Amino acid sequence: MAEVAAECGVDPKTASRWVSGRVPQRRHRWSIAHLLGLDEEHLWPEAPDNVAGASAATSEIVATFANRASVPRDLWLALLRGASKHIDVLVFSGTFFAQTNPHIARMLQERAEAGARVRLCFGDPEGQAVRLRGEEEGIGESLAAKIRASLTYYRTLVGRPGCEVHLHDTTLYNSLFRYDDQLLVNPHVWGQPASANPLFQLRRTDGTDAEWFNRYEQSFDAIWSTTRPWAPEK
Repeated sequence: MAEVAAECGVDPKTASRWVSGRVPQRRHRWSIAHLLGLDEEHLWPEAPDNVAGASAATSEIVATFANRASVPRDLWLALLRGASKHIDVLVFSGTFFAQTNPHIARMLQERAEAGARVRLCFGDPEGQAVRLRGEEEGIGESLAAKIRASLTYYRTLVGRPGCEVHLHDTTLYNSLFRYDDQLLVNPHVWGQPASANPLFQLRRTDGTDAEWFNRYEQSFDAIWSTTRPWAPEK
């Protein structure tokens, strides 16, 4: 009980109600299923968004968050540790990604050594897209400075097998964080920092139902094809 409560960041009394039959919110169901190594639909087949007939559009949505800052740190860690094939990150600066996890570079390298392809894509601090975004957020050249600072965390990944760090000069409508068949999408609201904007978690579904996931996957690949490798200054 205590382990479930800790995994979901809730009071043990709340977890005990789930055991008694109350259906948790969707983001908590995913966390519990991941902890137990079971399928969410097996644990809660009666949940409204798991029943037969749920629309293809909503079947991909695992959880929604009012802003990126409210996503539990444990969720970020669980997705990273569980990835075995793909880790794709598309951001402007992604400062929080390293600052909330001091072991991020080592963990990414471990995932790559275990067979995952790691692709990290940051905004080009010399590019027009970063300049414009900095102006829109009212922080000017500070965004470029944040990107340069963020990149220093990944110096050890450059040249490592399975790890690629690239720069893009693209207008981003979303920040993307993919871990195998899980995808966190952080839409960008004009003039607001990404941390203050909503985030939703997608899970790839079978067949044609994975329309949302597939579109964002294609978007990442399209941007990646236009990027250039980052070379740390010596």
